Amino acid sequence: MTFAHLPVLVREVVDLLSPREGGTYVDATVGLGGHSEVLLEKIGRDGRIVGIDRDEEALRRTAERLHDDRLILRKGSFSGIAGLLRAEGIGEVDGILLDLGVSMMQLKDLTRGFSFTSAGRLDMRMDMSQPISAWDIVNAWQDRDLVRILREYGEEYRAARIVRWITEARKKKTIDTCAELAGLIERAVGRSGRTHPATRTFQALRIQVNREMEELAGALDASLGLLGKGGRLCVISYHSLEDRIVKNFIRDNAKKMTLLPLVKKPVTAGMEELRANPSARSAKLRGAEKL
Repeated sequence: MTFAHLPVLVREVVDLLSPREGGTYVDATVGLGGHSEVLLEKIGRDGRIVGIDRDEEALRRTAERLHDDRLILRKGSFSGIAGLLRAEGIGEVDGILLDLGVSMMQLKDLTRGFSFTSAGRLDMRMDMSQPISAWDIVNAWQDRDLVRILREYGEEYRAARIVRWITEARKKKTIDTCAELAGLIERAVGRSGRTHPATRTFQALRIQVNREMEELAGALDASLGLLGKGGRLCVISYHSLEDRIVKNFIRDNAKKMTLLPLVKKPVTAGMEELRANPSARSAKLRGAEKL
């Protein structure tokens, strides 16, 4: 299976991260290596990039696509960045990039269980070795916990109604596929407009399965200790929950005089990029420099 390789906000990331020759950088969600590929052009022969991802398939594809001894690929999560770098003998870096989006590879591979249209099993795990999948949450969690995550992580105002339909359906049989769940939600709340009615529920499940909010908070905290003076942190978020956490983190550390915000408002994709890659429409980039 092949995928269009369109990393978002590449020029903007390079501008904010301001990579220098000989520098050490972390691409903490390397995915298929789109941002790393561009950064490799900027860091010279003595520079290096540590590319981290929870998805072994992404790491495999990136290793095949980018043959470069300056790129060190390691499996791991956001919250484990410090330990992964320690294992490589790296205690300080010049820049860290966090791209919080789900990759097109994950969305288009219907066996991974991220897509509304997938007839495969509900899954949504970025790390396929972890034990809990979306199937476990949908079929085993109590009503109140399902309502909570739909409201908290999906900002879904129809959470109670959707969960009532889920619990009634699973009394008869397990809800096994993404398509089953998406169809159930559409019947529960109806459909109007271009956005699929299951969008917020799927977002909430994915966030819970992968503990994305906890991982983001851990990565932001770790970044402060890893960045050298003048080092830069760049974060691309895709929904308001993530962006709020990043904005507050930068603001709070600006007050402590540990970070200098690089932009007043998040950077978004221009019309040229949106025409080439419509999925970039929700991307928001923020950056800060270590003082």
